[in-house]
Amino acid sequence: MIADAELNPIDPRAKEAIMRLRTFHRIVAEHSGRYYRTLVMNDGAVAYRDLSLRDNGVTHDFLQRSQQLFVAISKSESRNEWPGARMFVSLGFRARGSRRAIDTTERRVNLILSKLSAGEMAAEEAVRQAASIQRYSDGIPQLQANFAFTRSFVADSVGSRAGLGGPHLFVDTAMFDEGIAPKWVTCGPAIPFQHEGLAIDCSFVPIAGLSNPGKIDQLIPGLRDGLEIGEAIAPTIQLRKLLRTSR
Repeated sequence: MIADAELNPIDPRAKEAIMRLRTFHRIVAEHSGRYYRTLVMNDGAVAYRDLSLRDNGVTHDFLQRSQQLFVAISKSESRNEWPGARMFVSLGFRARGSRRAIDTTERRVNLILSKLSAGEMAAEEAVRQAASIQRYSDGIPQLQANFAFTRSFVADSVGSRAGLGGPHLFVDTAMFDEGIAPKWVTCGPAIPFQHEGLAIDCSFVPIAGLSNPGKIDQLIPGLRDGLEIGEAIAPTIQLRKLLRTSR
């Protein structure tokens, strides 16, 4: 849409494209929260959460929130006769990310508080300095060396060439027991996805709806917890053994 305006945001032809972006940003913000954090960049967004090692309720919560966000965006796209959105819910390991920018900001805040406590700075000046703190380098630790994001990014980039095109919600089948979607998940057949260069070998199902799964012995039927998912996607026997010993 913005290409029709030659990437010029003040061109009258860009008005609808900019409105579409702003609408997308608003919907993502409305569905974000403590347990569903997001990062938005232009017309894309990343939601992320560390799964519980033993409680598959966290797995269900992330899946449900993702589906609710996708439905809200899809309704907006349809209502405005826009092309639609595509979402991938992927699973993967991540390494601990750097907190450098966060720690630098915390040190600056602590310095201001120390001066205020020692009487070396007035309250008004402390508020002014704290309000003016900016990060000149930023980063989200959870999204650094995050290989679930890698799967989603690569799958979305390949798109229809791998049978993953169109405005759909695609979910990694490793989320489900035995890799099979339970009855409370309405979905199409699994679509294998491979990328030899990145050692990605997984499957996605296009999800059309979720019903109330209920619980069996306080667990959501048909879903894996974090450890079970880790064992399912672990690329080596050694890593699988490490995960089993952590139980």
